[in-house]
Amino acid sequence: MAGRKNNYRKIGSENEQKAAEFLKQKGFQIVCQNFYSRYGEIDLVARDGRYLVFVEVKYRENIRGGHPLEAVDLRKRRRICKTADYYCLCRGCGEETPCRFDVIGIAGDEITHIRNAFEYVR
Repeated sequence: MAGRKNNYRKIGSENEQKAAEFLKQKGFQIVCQNFYSRYGEIDLVARDGRYLVFVEVKYRENIRGGHPLEAVDLRKRRRICKTADYYCLCRGCGEETPCRFDVIGIAGDEITHIRNAFEYVR
């Protein structure tokens, strides 16, 4: 079982790196990868112009079980938002810092990037 978990982590890390490279090609500056808090994890934190962007990366080998973007449900969005709050607190981001939440879905070799995928939720 531990081997399977490590394999999932490896696949997750590889796809987060693929997403980071994808964003860099679009002009984003990657600020942080895998930011952890007691609330959860944010896969990527990036700058896109004046925006601080919190990015969730979801991967599926194929879409038979649904598109990876469908995996970002309300519960997951709440965790991301709480973690983003903690990130901003730790890094001294003021309330004037414009933030947004993007999602990248990777299905096989296809990458889908949704800007402003969801609004802040409590």
